[in-house]
Amino acid sequence: MYKSGLTELDAVLAVARTRSFKAAAAELDMSTTALSNAVAALEARLGVRLFHRTTRSVALTQAGERFIEQVAPSLSNIHAAMADASSRQQTMTGTLRINAALGAARRVFQPILAVYLRRYPQISIDLVTEGRLIDIVADGFDAGIRRADLVPRDMIAIPMGRPFQMAVVGSKDYFASREKPLSPRDLADHRCIRARLPSGAATGWEFARHGEPMTVNVNGPLLLDEPTLMHTAAREGLGLAMLADWYVKDDLDRGALVRVLDDWSPIYPELCLYYSGRRNLPLPLRALIDLIREIGGAF
Repeated sequence: MYKSGLTELDAVLAVARTRSFKAAAAELDMSTTALSNAVAALEARLGVRLFHRTTRSVALTQAGERFIEQVAPSLSNIHAAMADASSRQQTMTGTLRINAALGAARRVFQPILAVYLRRYPQISIDLVTEGRLIDIVADGFDAGIRRADLVPRDMIAIPMGRPFQMAVVGSKDYFASREKPLSPRDLADHRCIRARLPSGAATGWEFARHGEPMTVNVNGPLLLDEPTLMHTAAREGLGLAMLADWYVKDDLDRGALVRVLDDWSPIYPELCLYYSGRRNLPLPLRALIDLIREIGGAF
């Protein structure tokens, strides 16, 4: 069972954060029954209900919202102090093996992984990037990084960053002699830089508007499996590229690329670090999880 000396407070904050007793229990490595009992025990001592519970949803009561606002900062400071004290008795060494999609690895490297390595210089990260989904436990990885909707259901997921959109972009030179597409069907008249799936096939471009999805099989002069090359090809005027918006934000801001069809771009879930629910997590992985919870939503 999860033990920190602050079990009941941790349980309440985890339920408030996840809006789910089941997800909170998995996050804290507790059984759902033990977590529910911890929350109920604290409510009994306080003499106030902290959550509205139904079979389908969990929501904070007004008293619960106030309680969380007052308790959360102090509890975070307490955990930080406990972690600091514990770290002085343990050596943060070893290798952390992570499997990630290439785009996901690029997205989290500077704001998360680089910070982690500077904070824990005695730890090494073995980062493997690939498009296909694997069994991270069977293949010897400590954790994976994927979009939230791609995380296997039997894994514990820690959100990182924000939801994102795919952006269809082209250079000013490209559009100098071409009309901008007004709908995905107009892409039939454009040169597109296609992405290759792990299977080797070209992926279609996915769109959605008013809740109706649409997939367009585009054509063009390049078929690539590396998003940085797609980005470069678009800047060189070789065609339109569809890339995650974080790749092209700087180019869009300074006018090096032009975005089209943005009202057709669906929103995708945030990235997650995920890992198996085994107990006694390696200390380097626990430190990474704590760092993500500290700054993971700030990029």
